[in-house]
Amino acid sequence: MQSSISDPAARLKERALALGFDAAGIARADEAWPAAERLKAFVELGRHGDMAWMETTLARRAAPTAMWPEARSALVVAMNYGPDHNPLDTLAQRQTGNISVYARGRDYHDLIKSRLKQLAGEVAQITGADVKVFVDTAPLMEKPLAQKAGLGWQGRHTNLVSRDLGSWFFLGTVLTSAALTPDAPEPDHCGSCRACLDICPTNAFPAPYQLDARRCISYLTIESAGPIPAEFRPAMGNRIYGCDDCLAACPWNKFASSASEAALFARAELKGPGLDELAALDDAAFRDVFSGSPVKRSGRDRFVRNVAIAIGNSGEPRLAASLLPLLQDPAPIVRGAAIWALARLDPARFAEEKARLRPSEHDMSVQAEWDERPA
Repeated sequence: MQSSISDPAARLKERALALGFDAAGIARADEAWPAAERLKAFVELGRHGDMAWMETTLARRAAPTAMWPEARSALVVAMNYGPDHNPLDTLAQRQTGNISVYARGRDYHDLIKSRLKQLAGEVAQITGADVKVFVDTAPLMEKPLAQKAGLGWQGRHTNLVSRDLGSWFFLGTVLTSAALTPDAPEPDHCGSCRACLDICPTNAFPAPYQLDARRCISYLTIESAGPIPAEFRPAMGNRIYGCDDCLAACPWNKFASSASEAALFARAELKGPGLDELAALDDAAFRDVFSGSPVKRSGRDRFVRNVAIAIGNSGEPRLAASLLPLLQDPAPIVRGAAIWALARLDPARFAEEKARLRPSEHDMSVQAEWDERPA
């Protein structure tokens, strides 16, 4: 049934909700904003770590019009992926792996993008203007746009917070050359709360509203392609893909509900997978287990590197046996992590393996792992 609402902006937000999004708002896309300077400072300080793409696309990220000069409005939508339990409970289950809530279901990119395309078609039909669709994969700063559109505010943990959805939601954007009536920006409601800052295991927030990705477990376990710095390994605990601590600590979550989209429900096998089973995954098995999951994007080698570190943090000597095959894994980052973990769990076996394998090791980073831990 066609809407009786005459204002195009209101009609489009109504259609977004009808398509299954949990919130929608509109922002001007063709005006200057302070987000550009904040991002520039973030990169200049080197806090983006190995994410070189942030530096190479810095100019395009400065504003929506830097990427698409015809953009005048942004229709920003949110989709709730809230968990039905406290996701931090699994951190105490040290023999299992903790996967970030957003990655326990199906890949959200596919779900959101298909609906955004439907919504974009309606934007084009109603306004007669050009449109472009974005879901987290283009140089578009979606969080500042979402705040301008009234969906929430960037909290002290730099993520978007909503009074209705807490910290658990995905964003998607339709840019259009149409001039749509914008919503009022959402003001900051963090007050004096420091819950998200104080819970961070690695002190990744140099100051409120600032993140140093190089210290963030989400960055280290997903984006970083090399060895994880030894200073952060113990703090990782059993976090093998991402980290939810700062999101879960947000008091605004008490107003949120759990996800209603079945595709975003946590798969049973990803709520607490056994570390020994995960350590045995080769590339083919990894792709099979994580088919359709965001976890697949990191690749097997980074993932098993994280698993080895979690085993080292488990305090379970029996898991040391699952590290032995990894000492000769083709991937240096896996071998290095397994060496560190074995030294923590079984020093005697570490000494035996060092005598056997160190002489034939040719990778300098792996050699350093052997040599930094005397037998």
